[in-house]
Formats: sequence, C-alpha cells, structure tokens
Amino acid sequence: MEASTKTKKGAGGRKGGGPRKKSVTRSIRAGLQFPVGRIGRYLKKGRYAQRVGTGAPVYLAAVLEYLAAEVLELAGNAARDNKKNRIIPRHVLLAVRNDEELGKLLSGVTIAHGGVLPNINPILLPKKTEKAAKEPKSPSKAVKSPKKAA
Repeated sequence: MEASTKTKKGAGGRKGGGPRKKSVTRSIRAGLQFPVGRIGRYLKKGRYAQRVGTGAPVYLAAVLEYLAAEVLELAGNAARDNKKNRIIPRHVLLAVRNDEELGKLLSGVTIAHGGVLPNINPILLPKKTEKAAKEPKSPSKAVKSPKKAA
C-alpha cells in the first residue's frame, strides 16, 4: 500500500494538496516592472551565448526599465510643454533629440511620425543692421503718446 502514502500528482510536494503559496516572480524579487523571466528566455533563445547566468536577465531588465522610465519622463515633460496630456511620437522624438545622452544612444534611430527638431540655419535669418538697432525708423514712434502711457 505504498501508493496511498504518495502525494497527489501536481501537488508540488504538498501533502493532501493544501492551499498554494502565492508565487513570487523574479521581477517582484528584484523590485522591477519589466519581466525578468521573459528577458531570460529571450537571452537563451537568441543564442547570444552558450550559457546565461541567473543575474544577467535581472540586470538587463533593470537597465531596460531605467531607459524606458527616462524616455517616458522626458516625453511627458515635452507633452506638458505642448499643453497636451497624452504622449505622442512627436513628444518622444523631442525628448530623445533634446537630451544629449539619449540623442547619442539613439542617433541612428528613426522615430515614425516624430518629425524633426525645429531648427532654422542662422544664415537664412534676416540680418539686423547696426543703424536699425540703435535708431528708431521714425521720430513719431520714438516718443510715446500720452494716451498710450496713461
């Protein structure tokens, strides 16, 4: 009667199949939002190396989460500057291109529907002459009328 003393199949070593403990994912253990298990699976499946250590997917998930948070924060600021409460690809582009380090990281990247940074070459701007800057064009504009001043 040895079969009756064995636990039920799929009980995971629990006698009688009592209540299961809540599973604690590696993402929760690491305090991350990005999926550590999935990133580990992709590292193995991608054959980037023969063997993948246990810390590698945790580290990579942390780096990716940091980069995503950085881009989202800057894009949110760009959206707020444009008086919008939704981030669109234009805001992502403005965020990335205006940040020196992210701009260098994503220099070869095209963001769809992002457009370009607003930029006018100084040569194309109208030249300011020294006379126009010092003297007003007409004497009547130089003296303000008492009605406008009051």
